[in-house]
This record gives sequence, C-alpha cells and structure tokens, in this order.
Amino acid sequence: MTARAPLPGSELCVHCGFCLQACPTYLALDDENDSPRGRIVLMKALAAGTIADTDPFVGLHLDQCLGCRACETACPAGVPYGQMLEATRERQASVRPTPLVARLVLRVFERPVVLGIVMFGARVLRATRLPWLLAKLPGRIGASMAMLASTRRPGGGRARVALPSSTVPAAGTLTKVATLDGCVMEGLFASTNRATERVLAINGFAVTAAPGQQCCGALHVHAGDADAARALARVNIAAFEQSGAALIAVNSAGCGAMLKEYGHLLKDDAAWRERATLFSKRVKDVTELLADVGPRAVTPSADAPRVTYDAPCHLLHAQRIADAPLRVLRATGATLIPLPDAEQCCGSAGLYSLVEPSLSLRVLSPKLAHIANTGAQVVATGNPGCLMHIGAGLVRSGAHAVARHPVELLDDAYAAERTS
Repeated sequence: MTARAPLPGSELCVHCGFCLQACPTYLALDDENDSPRGRIVLMKALAAGTIADTDPFVGLHLDQCLGCRACETACPAGVPYGQMLEATRERQASVRPTPLVARLVLRVFERPVVLGIVMFGARVLRATRLPWLLAKLPGRIGASMAMLASTRRPGGGRARVALPSSTVPAAGTLTKVATLDGCVMEGLFASTNRATERVLAINGFAVTAAPGQQCCGALHVHAGDADAARALARVNIAAFEQSGAALIAVNSAGCGAMLKEYGHLLKDDAAWRERATLFSKRVKDVTELLADVGPRAVTPSADAPRVTYDAPCHLLHAQRIADAPLRVLRATGATLIPLPDAEQCCGSAGLYSLVEPSLSLRVLSPKLAHIANTGAQVVATGNPGCLMHIGAGLVRSGAHAVARHPVELLDDAYAAERTS
C-alpha cells in the first residue's frame, strides 16, 4: 500500500482522553473507535496508507461521527478535529459513495430553482395536517414529517415586513449589514428571517439583501464534497461583495461556521484566497451583532415564557460563541431556566438525522428528558437543523414545549411591547 502524507493537525493529539466525555457518540456507544481519540487513530492510518480507504470498519466509525466538534472545545492541545474529519471524508468520497439520500439532498441544494420548488412543496405539505398525522410513524418518514411539522410558525411570514418608522434609528447612524437568507431558513423558517431583519433594524443596523447568494456549502463539506462547497463559496463571496455591506449577519449556526471558514476552504485557490479570508472576517452570528451593541431589552411581563437554551454545536464549539445568545434571551424578559448538558449535541448534525436516524435519535433522547425536566415552555436554539430535530422530538413525544430561535423570541417581545 502506497504511503501518503500525514494528516495535518493529527500530530497535536496526545491521546489524553479529555475529548471522550464531550463526544456524544462515545457516550451513546461506549466504543473507543467512536470517540475523537479513536477516530484520529483511524484517520492517521488512512492518511498514512496503512489502512485502505475502502475498509468498511473504518468507514462505519467515521460515518457515525456527528462532526459536532465538541471535542475541540474540550481539547487542551488545540487539535483541529473538524478540519481533519472533512479532509478525510473528501479523500474517501471518490472510493466510498455518499448514501443516496444524502446525494439527492446535496444536488438539490446546489440548484436554486430545484431547491425553491422542493421548499415550496414542503410548505404546501406543511399547511395541511398530514405532517402531524404521520409524525409518529417509525423510520425516516415519521422523523421527516415531525421535523416539517415543527417548522410551522403562526402567521407564515414570507413577505419582508416594513418596520414602523418609530423603530428605525436615524439615517447615517447605521452599520450596513447584509443577511444570509439560507436554504432551510428561507425555505421553512422565513418568519425567523423576517424577525432577524426587524430585530437588527430596531437595534441600530441598516439591513440589506445580497441577491445571488446560494447554499453556504456546509452540508457538502461535511459529506466530503468539498469541490461543490468551493464553487458555492465563490458565488456567495461575490454576491456579498456586491451588497456593499460592512458585515454579514447569519442566524444559522451551521451556515455561520461554514462562512467563517471560507478562508480555509479556499486556501489553495490563489484567485480567491484573500477574498475568502476578508469575507470570513465580516461574518457574524446575529446574536454576536446584537450582543456587541447591547440588545434593547423589554420590561419583563407577568406572562413572560419560561425558556431554556440549547447551544447549537456549530455556534458553541465551532464559532466559540456562548454568552451572546443568552444576552439576547435575557433582553426578551423571559424567565431563563438552565438546561443540563446544553453543550451536548442534539443529534441533528446536518444530514446526519437522515443517514444515521437510529443513532441520531439515541443522541437526542437524553436532551429531550432534560428539556422535560426543566418545565420550560420554549427551547431556544439558533440553528435550523437543531430547531427541526429537537422540535420533531418534542412533537413525537407529545410535549407542550416548542423550539424557537432566540431572535424570534426577541422579535415577539418587541411586538408585544409595541401593542401593550
């Protein structure tokens, strides 16, 4: 077997084991091969050529990784596990085909017209009672219907809503911010996107669009299709450059993490490397932006909801943003209830819940139990995959709690304040 170059970053791992208790698949399966430390050994062997890329044993354990990057937060040596995993999956993609369901989803997300048709069909289906009726069916069908049911929002909210003049700060004092629409966010959470625009405007930002933007490419990178992700990245960089915005606001943790890593993704592309690095520096999670200016708070009311917060992995572990979402939630006047193990992955992980449904639900199960024990009415989290996966679990378990984005809750609080 031909020897190959070592895997960059793998030499930093000293096998200390701090990552073990942070890893959701290790906790669920109790198998060293399903821990970050064990997977690094496997990835190093693949890179060295001492194990074949087609080895089904290695493929199984790498496929079962959620890519949540909680191990990076726990690691005292700074091992870039996420980049190592993506590089390994990219190398294996030519010899180990991506599962059919994942390939179909990825091809749809690369084609805006097809994606628009699919999302329109999903919204039409959501408008019926069918997703709720089918939500408890076993397997992928039931899980998919439950996820779709969980995206329903009162009032729909697809149209961009003009702000009342009394809420808009004076012209010339605003920082111009372009918003990432996102594939799933605009397709199924359009009301959250509109809430994001309103909340940013109320807090002193001039919100603008970036026509021509496409999928961020995160799902493609995680599946090993880095070439497609690079093509999408170039389109997005050009689109946001044309917007003239100083900053780029993102309300999807997974997308934000991807956009912030465009510099790494295009590091070998001389024509785009510098543009990608400059682009990534302008990307901010919406809660980052709001925390930076101090979100305008509302006076707590007697009927303020009881809210618990679950940290999206790609916000907490990839972007290292912990306090900003809590500052936004405190500004809503809600009663905040701590969620045990909020830093643990919910099991969504992009396409993971579709390709590894059983293990995904196994990872979700303890989180649902913790949510139930809090007695919270709302679970706040800032990523569409988490909103749908946790939301589906709540729907299927018959829970009264619902999953909502922190910005939705702040927008609701502002609306209630205006009408009171």
